[in-house]
Amino acid sequence: MSGSEKEKEDYAALKDEGNTLFKAGDMQGAVRCYTKALKLSDSKAERAVLHRNRSACYLKQEEYSKAESDASKGDVKARFRRAQAFQKLVRLDQAFMDAQRCAQLEPKNKAFQDLLRQLGAQIQQKSVQLNSTDARVQQMFSLLLDASANDSDRQKAAQNLVVLSREDAGAEQIFRNDGVKLIQKLLHSKQEDVVLSALRTLVGLCTGHQSRTMAIVNELGMEQLCGVMGSGASTVSLAACHLLQVMFESLTEVMKREIRGKDEAILAEPSKELRSMLRHLLEMMPESNVSGTGRDSAINLMVKQVPRKSLNNPDNSLTLWVIDQGLKKILAVAGTVPELSEGPPLTENSHMSCSLRAIQAVSVLLQGPSEVGNRTLEMSGMMDAVIALCASEDVTHQQVAVETVIHAAGKAKRASFITANGVALLKDLYKKSENDRIRVRALVGLCKLGSAGGTDFSMKQFAEGSTLKLAKQCRKWLCNESLPTTSRRWSVEGLAYLTFDADVKEDLVEDKNALQAMFELAKSEDKTVLFAVGSTLVNCTNSYEVEKPDPQMVELAKYAKQHVPEVHPKDATSYVEKRLGKLLEAGVVSALVCMVKKESPALTEACREGIARIFLALVDRQEDRGTVVAQGGGKALIPLASDNTDLGKIKAAQALAKITITSNPEIAFPGERINEMVRPLVSLLTIECTLLQNFEALMALTNLAGINERLRQKIIKEKAVAKIEGYMFEEHDLVRAAATECMCNLVLSTEVQKLYLATGNDRLKLLVLYSGEDDERLRKAAAGTLAMLTSEQPELCARIPGTTTHWLEILQSLLLCEISDLRHRGVVIVQNIMQADKSLAETIMESEALEILSVLAKRRGARRNPFLRQLRTVWTSPWSTASSCPGKAGKRKRKRELNHESSAAVCGCATRQC
Repeated sequence: MSGSEKEKEDYAALKDEGNTLFKAGDMQGAVRCYTKALKLSDSKAERAVLHRNRSACYLKQEEYSKAESDASKGDVKARFRRAQAFQKLVRLDQAFMDAQRCAQLEPKNKAFQDLLRQLGAQIQQKSVQLNSTDARVQQMFSLLLDASANDSDRQKAAQNLVVLSREDAGAEQIFRNDGVKLIQKLLHSKQEDVVLSALRTLVGLCTGHQSRTMAIVNELGMEQLCGVMGSGASTVSLAACHLLQVMFESLTEVMKREIRGKDEAILAEPSKELRSMLRHLLEMMPESNVSGTGRDSAINLMVKQVPRKSLNNPDNSLTLWVIDQGLKKILAVAGTVPELSEGPPLTENSHMSCSLRAIQAVSVLLQGPSEVGNRTLEMSGMMDAVIALCASEDVTHQQVAVETVIHAAGKAKRASFITANGVALLKDLYKKSENDRIRVRALVGLCKLGSAGGTDFSMKQFAEGSTLKLAKQCRKWLCNESLPTTSRRWSVEGLAYLTFDADVKEDLVEDKNALQAMFELAKSEDKTVLFAVGSTLVNCTNSYEVEKPDPQMVELAKYAKQHVPEVHPKDATSYVEKRLGKLLEAGVVSALVCMVKKESPALTEACREGIARIFLALVDRQEDRGTVVAQGGGKALIPLASDNTDLGKIKAAQALAKITITSNPEIAFPGERINEMVRPLVSLLTIECTLLQNFEALMALTNLAGINERLRQKIIKEKAVAKIEGYMFEEHDLVRAAATECMCNLVLSTEVQKLYLATGNDRLKLLVLYSGEDDERLRKAAAGTLAMLTSEQPELCARIPGTTTHWLEILQSLLLCEISDLRHRGVVIVQNIMQADKSLAETIMESEALEILSVLAKRRGARRNPFLRQLRTVWTSPWSTASSCPGKAGKRKRKRELNHESSAAVCGCATRQC
């Protein structure tokens, strides 16, 4: 047999195997077979069929982009698949064109005609929505540009415009109606609120949209945007920084995507715009007319957008371009000492940010490439020079030297030289200096050295009681309003280190004045204090990660006389709970909310993660959740769940889940915020999360799914249904039951009901079997789901006997159950089956179920009990006869199906207070 003939046979075998796997529901296996077959065939016709088949698999897997890509390479049927994929991707115009072409080629094909009608209705609905949105957009602009309108109306219009820009339809209408030109006028407004709203509206227009972003960059110009960012108002500057960050992300993210499909619009390469944006940032850095906040924002953007050298990405052209174009400008900022020389205005954060890109001085090195800084300090004569500078009579010289020692002390584990030689120097400065700026910095250095042991109770650096004395002095300076903000910030940094000691935590939460002073500082214009406040609160709430060592390893370490970390007795759960209560009483939530609102480079991802940890600790107790929500904590958690480190997103999402479980979501997250809840909760349904996080996410989604169809559709759109179904098979009883409860509310959606109507799956069988389990909670959820489905989709009733030979026994056990809720569900299921199928009604009447129902219907109080009244309607089934209904002939016929209110009663899960 020749090689070509063998390939033909292999191709045919793989194609047939793929078809078989497709029919069996194994989409992944089918995709593998079709992919292998594609490699063996050069025939255009054969490849078109394979691409069409693989596209069908991707549609089943909800991989719509891949489905569209494969369908672009096929025949008329493949074009139909592509139309379906475009429909799911909400690209209705392209879907309509494909469906229209299919209908022209095969006018009698019912599937083509049906899809065409569906798309026509969807396009019409979207048009109505756009027209409505257009009117709202025009109304907002009219108010904003009307000089005679009062300030409150203009402020509301500005806020509404921001909300509209976050919706896809609203953003598109703003952009199409010359909204960018109108926003440009708003940027020249003298009212800060109007300028902020204009910037935030532009954020909505640019988020995730390359073409709009490129058009806006070109229309507004980077000079204007950098000018706004470099303005004196810090809030406006930070909002402009956030806008530029979103622009960078939109342009760079799209560059990573692969454009597929020959009918796609070809998008321009954004690298030109990106380099222009970076060039303007470099140029504004050394300019003297740029504010300190604006300069920090420019540096922060450079840090985020210019990649470091990486083995994974050998292309360092952008990094080299920045070095060639702007290294001198960066070094000019890094080497500026404001007190000694004339130079651009800086903030406390400027040097720290620049250190990530430049190597200029030891103190800067220690804040960035610390290993280089440590090695530099250990060079011969370097430490002597620092000590000599500390003894200078010039306060500025002394301050620079002390800060160098402090930054080195922060790396105590890697700079043992400082630990050995710096303590005496810092103590001497702390005791003898007459300048509080020097004393507070020396104190922070001592705090850093004293906390080198972290949370290990056995690793004490100083004598007993020394850390408490240091903390007391930190609190004293923190409460001293006569000191400059920068000095008070240093005292918070000291507490951030000292609060590793549980004794210090206890003293701090008892000092209400110190807590209030720290919270007020967090709300102030000094953004550099955010990380220190966050770190202090993480320590006080014990929300840091604690690895519990294996007991056997601990015993082994003791036997080998190795050091074993010890936990402070005051870090026990009872102490932590009391500290949390005192922090809540002091107003910690309002401080955290203000911290989250700050659009500042100082609010780094690490800082956001810390805030998310604190919130999770604060909502751990059910009785505290109402307080957190009432003070705005729920609102603050939503951005933390989307813009954070990976771990920070999980922590924030779990805190949202805890709130949603025990609070009415419509009250806790009013308006549009409730829709933003779905994605973070669905993100917890992964194997990387703990079972507790899975469980709490399922409980929260259950409550959301019980509110309205819009939320159910949002959950479906986030591809959560398949994940929830997976957890219905989980071994843990609580997780399995919670997933089934969530499904009970989701089946109110027709789209989910269709999954149970589809043939070739065991979804219905699982519900029937779970209805006979011993676990009461699981049983209630499964029976409730079954009652709901059989009410909404009567044709499922005829399939129940095919699920298991014990179906009748399971129904009888529900009717005989001592738990009234389960009996209720059993009656509703029987009622639905008898109405839907005559033969099944006869089977039930011939079984022991008839006698059970008769006894239940005759019980005392049946007329007053809604559940028992439901029994009487069973006898009026259209399939029942006089002979099979003893003494009940002539009764009125029962209603065709239960309404949604009755269904919710059967479920018992809608907006559950768990």
